[in-house]
Amino acid sequence: MWLLGVPWALALLVSAAPPGPSAAPLDPASIFSDLSPAELRAVRTFLMERPELGLAPSRGGPLAKNSVFLVELLPPPKRVALRFLAHGGPRPQREARAIIFFGAQAEPNITELAVGPLPRPSSYRVLGLKGGRAVPFWARPMTQLEYELLHEALVAAVAPLEPLLREATGFGFQNCSVRCLTFSDIAPRGLGPGERRTWLVIQRFVEGYFLHPVGLEVLLDHRDPDPRHWAVQQLWYNGRYFGSPQELAELHARGVLPLARLPEPPAHHLFSSYEPRGRFFTGTPTEVHGAKVCEPQGRRYRLRGNRLEYGGWSLAFRLRSSAGLQLFDVRFGGERVAYELSVQEAIAFYGGHSPAAMQTKYMDAGWAMGASSYELARGVDCPETATFLDAHHLLDADGPVRFTHALCVFELPTGVPLRRHFDNDFQGGFNFYAGLEGRALVLRTTSTVYNYDYIWDFLLYPNGVLEAKVHATGYIHATFYTPQGRRYGSRVHSHLLGNLHTHLVHYKVDLDVAGTGNSFETMAIRFENISNPWSAGARVVQPQGDPGRSGRGTLSGPAPPPQVGPAPRLTPPPHLPRYHLAVTRRHENEPSSSSIYSQNNPWDPPVTFESFIRDNETIEDQDLVAWVTVGFLHVPHSEDVPNTATPGNAVGFFLRPFNFFDEDPSVASRAPVIVRPLDPPTCSRLEIQRWTPPSPGACIHPEPFTYNGTYRPL
Repeated sequence: MWLLGVPWALALLVSAAPPGPSAAPLDPASIFSDLSPAELRAVRTFLMERPELGLAPSRGGPLAKNSVFLVELLPPPKRVALRFLAHGGPRPQREARAIIFFGAQAEPNITELAVGPLPRPSSYRVLGLKGGRAVPFWARPMTQLEYELLHEALVAAVAPLEPLLREATGFGFQNCSVRCLTFSDIAPRGLGPGERRTWLVIQRFVEGYFLHPVGLEVLLDHRDPDPRHWAVQQLWYNGRYFGSPQELAELHARGVLPLARLPEPPAHHLFSSYEPRGRFFTGTPTEVHGAKVCEPQGRRYRLRGNRLEYGGWSLAFRLRSSAGLQLFDVRFGGERVAYELSVQEAIAFYGGHSPAAMQTKYMDAGWAMGASSYELARGVDCPETATFLDAHHLLDADGPVRFTHALCVFELPTGVPLRRHFDNDFQGGFNFYAGLEGRALVLRTTSTVYNYDYIWDFLLYPNGVLEAKVHATGYIHATFYTPQGRRYGSRVHSHLLGNLHTHLVHYKVDLDVAGTGNSFETMAIRFENISNPWSAGARVVQPQGDPGRSGRGTLSGPAPPPQVGPAPRLTPPPHLPRYHLAVTRRHENEPSSSSIYSQNNPWDPPVTFESFIRDNETIEDQDLVAWVTVGFLHVPHSEDVPNTATPGNAVGFFLRPFNFFDEDPSVASRAPVIVRPLDPPTCSRLEIQRWTPPSPGACIHPEPFTYNGTYRPL
């Protein structure tokens, strides 16, 4: 048994071109590998050449057009993959998932297509969502084109406010090259289905602009595909609401508007920057390098394409554009323990006094958090010894884009022994000492979804334990300080309110322990009070395990954070955060608990997790999926400036073997140290047993720090 530890309409089209030979590597893990740049181009070219689709380039042109938004791998059905992996069946054909925005038709919609076979696609078919539901066009994710049009509409709409903004902030929108204003948008974009109106937080465009709101928030309606019909519906400035920019501008012109005057930002040591300032009290030298990770005898893991092997572990991995890291075919000691382990969603619910703050309910899959995997810095984001891997995404672009060093793999000394014991002889000596150093292999990527940076880790330990962990860092989502806002957060700087929010992260764990037929069981620990069998009249209070809860439905408890109750015209929460752990039967039409469309349609999302668990199916001896929610409440404080730090802001869970092995499998490691006295109890002569070299030797990474930071079309 393995334990989960939780700390908290188109028709088929076939062209005349015959399918070509597969270009995929021969390693079985390659059936799960992300699409190569050549495959991404082939899919886009094939779709663009289909006249019945009427596709136009993604960049430029009008919003009311048909275009390719996303292309990524469509993993093979599980039964087909297992037939190949476990039974020597045929290699599954590679297919792509393509998201098409059909905006240039009478009833605009979003349609998903399966395109294949790769590397030379010749056909496509519609991928229906569960229940056959269609995705309305207004639920689409934002694109670069829409952001550009949104900026143009905002600049034009707030032109009457330029004197106010210049006087209060020293920055502006009009004819701007320096000392410019910018904006951050929040979501959901409205209060009910069919809406697409967004509150925009106006900020000074300086380093760390997320911490520089100017006190103005603008509600702009942009549902119509024609930007000429977009309009500002409402404004909030310095704690008050206004019906139009003209109303606000007139009050300012008459001199009756209280201005939120901001001090001039300094040229250096801006509070939102990373520039060093101040000194540590102890005088600890920080101008020199600190401790580093090293590999004195070279790498102990093996990386072949998307196959990763370390100790007893073997797995395939990919970085999907839509939602991030995804592991497949996870094995220990050659035996599969999980078919899939993947990130599903990252959510942040906010509260506040300003309209933007109270409306913010971020669902980061809707912002394609997997494609927000920007370059990892060697020696900072990952150790110098790490292996770095590029990623290729085709998202809102007219070709694949390479994201340099988007993932890294490294072996990490944990700083604490995996096991150790000092066997005291209680005579001033010892019978023996033994210890095994603690190490883990880390697979890491990040998602920078505008202000927040999520660091995603999967850690493999030599004792058969797997840890999934996420750290939150980056800039807090902050709003302009008002006295009324103190109920919803902390004043973290003179004009800045750090808003209360809850982070929730959802994972999919498709466990296959000794096959696909698994059951779910819990163990309740209770205390019993019994008569002492060896002392009449005495009582014994002791813990007792009460195993054996399984069967139908979901066994779960409420998720860690408070819930947002549904009410008329109130944005309802997604269904997935209600449970620490939910266990369901696996279905091919339930691949994910959330979707890229839920952010802009949370009221009636195409994927409703609650439907996964309300079908009253048996979960005994079935192919099961565990859905895990972890999270934490973040009460921002001044120490979150300039950025939220990772200590104390990490959550995750463990997969641990439970009576699966005869003993701890890490006994296979040749890294323990055993010390035995040869002359007990004097202990003046010792026998030291090691199976590794006595000294690891010098260990310095010779290459200087380099960084590129770009992600460009190929």
